[in-house]
Amino acid sequence: MSGAKHPEKAPYYITTPIYYVNDAPHIGHVYTTLSCDVLARFMRLDGRKVKFLTGTDEHGQKVERSARAAGMDPQAFTDKVSQTFRDLSAAWQFSNDDFIRTTEPRHVEASQALWYKLKEAGDIYLGSYAGWYAVRDEAFYGEDELTDGPNGKKIAPSGAEVDWVEEPSYFFRLSAWQDRLLAFYRDNPDFIAPDSRRNEVISFVKGGLRDLSISRTTFKWGIQVPDDPDHIMYVWLDALTNYITAVGYPDENAQEFRDFWPADLHMVGKDILRFHAIYWPAFLLAAGITPPKRVFAHGWWTKEGQKISKSVGNVIDPYDIVDHYGLDQVRYFLLREVPFGNDGDFSHRAMVSRMNNDLANDFGNLAQRVLSMIYKNCEGEIPAPGELMPSDEAMLAAADSLLPHVRSELSVQGFQRALDALWAVIGQANRYVDEQAPWVLRKTDPARMATVLYVLAEVVRQLALLTQPFMPNATERLLDQLAQPADARDFAALSQRLASGRAIDKPQGVFPRYVEPETQTETGDA
Repeated sequence: MSGAKHPEKAPYYITTPIYYVNDAPHIGHVYTTLSCDVLARFMRLDGRKVKFLTGTDEHGQKVERSARAAGMDPQAFTDKVSQTFRDLSAAWQFSNDDFIRTTEPRHVEASQALWYKLKEAGDIYLGSYAGWYAVRDEAFYGEDELTDGPNGKKIAPSGAEVDWVEEPSYFFRLSAWQDRLLAFYRDNPDFIAPDSRRNEVISFVKGGLRDLSISRTTFKWGIQVPDDPDHIMYVWLDALTNYITAVGYPDENAQEFRDFWPADLHMVGKDILRFHAIYWPAFLLAAGITPPKRVFAHGWWTKEGQKISKSVGNVIDPYDIVDHYGLDQVRYFLLREVPFGNDGDFSHRAMVSRMNNDLANDFGNLAQRVLSMIYKNCEGEIPAPGELMPSDEAMLAAADSLLPHVRSELSVQGFQRALDALWAVIGQANRYVDEQAPWVLRKTDPARMATVLYVLAEVVRQLALLTQPFMPNATERLLDQLAQPADARDFAALSQRLASGRAIDKPQGVFPRYVEPETQTETGDA
């Protein structure tokens, strides 16, 4: 990227991991993609050119076995399952710019090109692999990482069973990169986040790296190793390459590659951090390609205090949860409830509390009160303010400070802290309403009432603009009610005050309270 560009306006490239097509999408996939969607939406509204990538990982022994179990050809099987991830993105309104599949010709070309680069660099050699392999994880494990299972099987740290595998294999000289990776982590302290994960990775690398088997001969569903069709590329070398495939690799002069690489952020679950924080930068550095700027490993969700699993029967269906609570409400909950990076627990009580307290009582009630008073007492038009008092200036200053604050928090994936900052201003605005009492001013000082309502309308406008990435539907309705034109809904509009005299329609609540279905008697905001 050009050094002349302001860093806040430089192109922004964000990726989800590509999701493995051996099973249906679940809440973990949603959580990862949602976090990326919020960042992508924020960056676009902040004036940045964005590429947001997601997709599906379709090769490997696990997929081959799953297709066989389903009685399907692997390609037909992956076509079917990959579509379920596209459907999920549409249902959750994810704004990805590209959806990549590792079975696409562009990806086969990129993966084989990267192989050639690694081979030319002297980092690939042919040998023989003998060791423990987990098909479920598509990962190799050392003896010291395994435990004994109840059935006599060896168990990986992930809980997957491992099998002893012996076969010819190409190897990547990962052991040669130990010191260089440690130097890279030292020189790029923000590369791995959060800090606890960074410490884990550094500790693992300091413990010693073994050369990595990067080909298999015992199955055929994968990308052929160039010049040796008996070998299939290791699924993680294939999969990780997707991030550069999508920006035009192997053409490093492609406009997208020059605009977007290195990626600003790879978002991953904590279970696949090792692949992204150790193998991937080593592959890239060996090939003479700059590694991504940052890898963030988020936590996992439990449900009502229990680990989510099919056997327990407590899987959170990504469609059912939206049908039950509402899309914007679930999007908000997932990013507000726990500090991003930590594990979180999804409970009905916590979800309803966020809906009724944060959304309906705090934000929804603020917007509804303000717009209703304007509609009733200002002839249905945004009023013109008079002289501003110190309390008005303080209220506007709090709102004006939000963009740099939220921008700073989201630059380090601080979703909860960003929402905390927004809700602090919502709380201040609600207190300002009560202190100024515009319903009293209507009788005693109508001009002062108009000023107070104008200040509040401006604050609500700014809050609506800044919460768009999190809750796009509710905030669109709120901006409609404020009569904001379509070309005044990005963050550049925050530098302009709300125009007086614009007519508004009778307001409608945008954050309904949740009432248990059997006792449901209420609708609308509090």
